Amino acid sequence: MTTIQILLLCILGAALLPSVVCNSAIGPDDCCFSFYPRRVKKSLVTSYYLCDYRCPKTGVILVTQKSRHICADPNLSWVQGIMKTMDEKSF
Repeated sequence: MTTIQILLLCILGAALLPSVVCNSAIGPDDCCFSFYPRRVKKSLVTSYYLCDYRCPKTGVILVTQKSRHICADPNLSWVQGIMKTMDEKSF
């Protein structure tokens, strides 16, 4: 291989490297970017989990009987009530 071919190969490799690094990055799977605006009945919720600490907003994801995932604000009293009820059921 000539010097020019090696140089072009290095440039091509350097150009493709950032896209490979970005695609293999490990990040949070579930984040809440907006919250559900209405109350959810406690009887419809089967479980919940907190958003990852790396998410831009702190949120709670409520899982319903139909396996729907609803983002809710953990500072609201009704969300805290659901979380407390789910925690008590787990004991």
